[in-house]
Amino acid sequence: MEDELANLNLADKEEDPVQGQEDDEESEEDVSLCMVGRVLTDSAVHFSSMRNVLVELWHLIEGVTISKIDNRILLHFYNEIGLERVLDGIP
Repeated sequence: MEDELANLNLADKEEDPVQGQEDDEESEEDVSLCMVGRVLTDSAVHFSSMRNVLVELWHLIEGVTISKIDNRILLHFYNEIGLERVLDGIP
């Protein structure tokens, strides 16, 4: 085992694990049109039914993707207009 460890060496140049600034800007744009919400009830909620009701109520131009994350929901809008309409109080 000592012989195997003796042959180990580090590479002269290591890759930087941090992504470049361009990638960071793209990821910020992606989350700028997202919201995280929670259903305010202690009883069980059928997720797919709730998702269908929200999509039908909002009638957003480019739509919305609704995902379940534990006991919360992630809403990903495809344009600012849809996000603003929901934040301004559409049912």
